[in-house]
Amino acid sequence: MRAGWARLPRGEGPWPWLAAGSVALSLLMFSGLVLLLAVRGLGHFWPAPLSLVALEDGRLLAGQAVREERRADGAGRERLYLTANRDLDGAIWTWVDLEEIAAESRPRDLVVLERTRWGSFQGRLLALEEERGRVEGEAAWQALEARLDELQALRRERLRDQVVVPLVRRLERETSEALVAELGAANARIRELQARMGGTRLLLESVDGRQLEQPLEQVLRAWRPNAMSTPQKLAAWGQGVWRFLSEGPRAANTAGGVWPAIFGTVLMVLLMSVVVTPFGVLAGIYLNEVAHQGRFTRLVRIAVRNLAGVPSIVYGVFGLGVFVYGIGGTLDEWFFADRLPSPTFGTGGLLWASLTLALLTLPVVIVATEEGLARVPDHQREGALALGATRVEMLTRVVLPMTTPAMLTGVILAIARAAGEVAPLMLVGVAKLAPQVPVDGEFPFLHLEQKFMHLGYHIYDVAFHGGDVEAALPLVYATALLLVLVILVLNLTAIFLRHHLRARHGVLPRR
Repeated sequence: MRAGWARLPRGEGPWPWLAAGSVALSLLMFSGLVLLLAVRGLGHFWPAPLSLVALEDGRLLAGQAVREERRADGAGRERLYLTANRDLDGAIWTWVDLEEIAAESRPRDLVVLERTRWGSFQGRLLALEEERGRVEGEAAWQALEARLDELQALRRERLRDQVVVPLVRRLERETSEALVAELGAANARIRELQARMGGTRLLLESVDGRQLEQPLEQVLRAWRPNAMSTPQKLAAWGQGVWRFLSEGPRAANTAGGVWPAIFGTVLMVLLMSVVVTPFGVLAGIYLNEVAHQGRFTRLVRIAVRNLAGVPSIVYGVFGLGVFVYGIGGTLDEWFFADRLPSPTFGTGGLLWASLTLALLTLPVVIVATEEGLARVPDHQREGALALGATRVEMLTRVVLPMTTPAMLTGVILAIARAAGEVAPLMLVGVAKLAPQVPVDGEFPFLHLEQKFMHLGYHIYDVAFHGGDVEAALPLVYATALLLVLVILVLNLTAIFLRHHLRARHGVLPRR
């Protein structure tokens, strides 16, 4: 044992190895977390094969195999299939005992339809009916692909018509014949697009012989997973990931994308950073460079450090009482009295959420700024003053540039904490569903009074408030991975900026 310790560098002992092992373990744990989220989340968008299962009792079912487990009695194993067809069966999951499976195959003609109502359908496409006639067999599948492309173009055209929402806001403030006529024209345009999207129906059949008619306008996508090649599946996977990032949620947040949540999270963090950075930096400068270093200043420092440990929900209650009901209610009485009792600023919104999180992260920025100022050697200050600089010039041209990396460290820590907070947002502005982002072409362009979606709250809502936890679980993993990546991108941006400033102004020696 002594010979082993003797091989370590003299005077250091086992501590460097312990520190290196801790770093390696931390990196391993973080990599494992990201890998788990990536596999379970991104795998959701891969077109999984569809199995046709024949049971011993003669029943047939079509589904995607999800996982296998040992039966509760321990006598065998059973497999969970995603069978979809909620409108036919009332449920989308089926447990099958492996001993009851007589045969299992993967026919190439099995179709999966993603619908706006009743979830997905899995079965066979018998025919496509429209005004021009009826198409059956393989021609029906080709006609379906062409008609879906046309529908997607019509949906994009409808989404580009962004005039309705600004018109509604303008009608809330003023009423005129021109506005009413403009809104009527916009609604007529939407009705025309809706009519062009209708008129086509699909004749579908489940694998056990039950038939149903499906309006094509309620079908979003269709694919035959067993007939797709690997490049086709890879392309479909990429399209699924892009839709997840660029579309809004639907079906009570259990389907669709998370673009409003991404936008709301990033915008809230940016607004919070704009507010907290100057206040935190100025407070740190005052405590370290201006204020008399006496008992009162020490008490203020202790209070600031204690505020960093206050639970976040307490800040949410404070924001609700002071920002929303206090300041927001007063603004409504002064400037929006004609809209009461419907509040404008007297309810949760993007502005109050950003201010609440700025208050939450303010102690972090103050402490980091003070630590950076304390690391500036006194001879830097004395040299600047000796050369004739005033105290303001000494602070702005010598001390603050050398402290900027430490300030950005505090901002990085603030961003990391604020982006993942959920509890205070539930009280001051986050919404379960807000498909319209708070930015549009109408003045003032950024609407701080509107509610917004947040990735962290979206994870909470999908995981605990959804009706089908099993179906929502892949979306929870995918959204969690996205939240980690958003925080990582925001932090890396601040880290690169800090590195640039540190290289420009030099690295301070450690005391």
